[in-house]
Amino acid sequence: MPLNVRPGEHYVIRRQVFKLMGAAFHVYDQAGAIVAYCKQKAFKLREDLQLFTDESQTTPLLRLQARQVIDFGATYDVTMPDGSLVGSLRRKGLKSSFIRDEWMVFSAAGTQIALVRELGGFAAFARRFVDFAAVLLPQKYEVKRTTDGALLATFRQHFNPFVFRMSVAILADDPELDELILLAAGCLIAAIEGRQG
Repeated sequence: MPLNVRPGEHYVIRRQVFKLMGAAFHVYDQAGAIVAYCKQKAFKLREDLQLFTDESQTTPLLRLQARQVIDFGATYDVTMPDGSLVGSLRRKGLKSSFIRDEWMVFSAAGTQIALVRELGGFAAFARRFVDFAAVLLPQKYEVKRTTDGALLATFRQHFNPFVFRMSVAILADDPELDELILLAAGCLIAAIEGRQG
């Protein structure tokens, strides 16, 4: 299966097709090998996503869990299998619902370290309110460091009307921004996009 990875892209997140309950995503590396499997539980009042090292789901990698049941600007804690906090992601509620997606990225200490922002003015707006716009106008995101605005990573949704795929390119090392948080953010965006679409 061709993943259409561009130079500089490190991972591709692909939604599993024909999943009846909940959602699931495979995470591939540049060579096309599965490096993680993300499972979203169905019928959960509190959002709960788990990443495993593979589809057998025997070795957990990390977990994303919403802090509250109903929260317009939801905060998701990213934790390791031992329960230690890696960081958190908070969605900007009103802005993400009506204009464009924005996620604040926090360190384990609770300091904002980055901002994940959807690109495009009209395209972002159209995806929310025009039928089929989400298919014709794939999403793109930038991850920028809060302190100086340096570009740390990008997310790119592939143009494909049938299967959701998103590439993750890590452009710079940051001692505070763990690569697992970037993967978590990509899986969370894929899950939210799937629910909206």
